[in-house]
Amino acid sequence: MNTLASGARPATPVWPALWRRVAPLAWPLGGIAVMLFVWWLGGLYLAGNPDTLMFANFAPGPTFAALWRMLGEAALWDAIGASLFRIGAGLFWGALIGIPLGIVIGYFSLAMRMANLPFQFLRMISPLAWMPLAVLIFDTWDGAIVFLILMASLWPIVFSTAHGVKRIDPGWFKVARNLGADSLQMLRRVILPAVMMDMMAGIRLAVGVAWVVLVPAEYLGVTSGLGYAINDARDTLDYAALTAVVLVIGVIGYALDSVCVMLMRRFNWQLEG
Repeated sequence: MNTLASGARPATPVWPALWRRVAPLAWPLGGIAVMLFVWWLGGLYLAGNPDTLMFANFAPGPTFAALWRMLGEAALWDAIGASLFRIGAGLFWGALIGIPLGIVIGYFSLAMRMANLPFQFLRMISPLAWMPLAVLIFDTWDGAIVFLILMASLWPIVFSTAHGVKRIDPGWFKVARNLGADSLQMLRRVILPAVMMDMMAGIRLAVGVAWVVLVPAEYLGVTSGLGYAINDARDTLDYAALTAVVLVIGVIGYALDSVCVMLMRRFNWQLEG
């Protein structure tokens, strides 16, 4: 008897439905598998070449063994804490200076015309180029590193915020003035909600740049942090520990970026509802 004629519902294919559930996770895992395979091949090459045999511990096996050992030691967690403190302090000052500055040059056309050229000039200078000046100005190495993080994070925040202010519909300001809004109310009720997404995008860019700058900045005279851990592992020829720290840096950087993406979705009021 025909199943459709009898009123029975046709069976739903299992594999397409299962694939739709698994696919969002399968593709990233596949990419990681390819990366690990290429890394493993590189380790085989290093181990099989007499000229590079001393670097064989860069391979995945020794690296993961060293990482597992280091996770149980306080030294790694102290290094992570020191690096997160420095990048947090640098980003705090970058946002504290960059957001108001971006609002000013985005809102006032004259300020934009005056500041655009010098700011673009300063933006193109590598944050690490300020290292000799930072060492002279600050009494502590931590202060110098926080200053370098500030210089790395400032410009993405400034220009993203200014871009967001420029995109605000001028009619919003007119309506706010007609309703009797003063400058503070204009800032709180119109400007900040409208530019929140752009500010978070700038902070996300700043986090990426600052995290890259942090590691070479910690090659200064500090005795803590992930950059110092890499330098120490290199000096002791512990290449497995060196690569393990590199993995930790990548994981933390990805986690910080994911937090920024989550905050961007949280503040993207245009997509709510």
